Amino acid sequence: MPIRRWLVPATLALLLTATTAQACMMASERELSDIALADAVVIARLTDYEIVRDEAFRRAQLANPNLSDDLREIYSDPGQGLLSDYARFTLEVQDVLKGEPPARFAVTWDNSTFAEPETMAPGLYLVAVRDPAAPLPPLRGPSATILPNPEPATMTLLQAPCAPPFLFPLESAPLDEVRALLRGG
Repeated sequence: MPIRRWLVPATLALLLTATTAQACMMASERELSDIALADAVVIARLTDYEIVRDEAFRRAQLANPNLSDDLREIYSDPGQGLLSDYARFTLEVQDVLKGEPPARFAVTWDNSTFAEPETMAPGLYLVAVRDPAAPLPPLRGPSATILPNPEPATMTLLQAPCAPPFLFPLESAPLDEVRALLRGG
């Protein structure tokens, strides 16, 4: 019985700490054909990038008087990323390849494979997004941790669980392949 008392919190902590942890056992390749699942595909300037920390989860864990000192240190550290953290940014659309997005709109990125980067380089990106209520792309690896969408009214970055996101710096974007796929070819 005493093992159960610390096993559940320790397992949960391992799942939710994501600075160097992965939510997938194995990373998979991105399949460009998943672009068909996008509600919008744009070339856009990415602005206002920020990491949104899951403070409610941190506070709830820290309120537990039985929390171990190691876990208390993790949840108290404002620089420690957790799997439930996510990124939010704005896209300023330069060109629309699919859909009818507004000229400027917010996007969330709940990266199911790796922790989101702390910053994003300025410049133009090829980006595919989907309505958060739309079906997820298929699982590309043997496992994934998929959390509920943190902002259900905001478009979200297209990303199959365990695969890289549809977010390409424009200079390295597979524009010809994406355009062909969007034309049905």
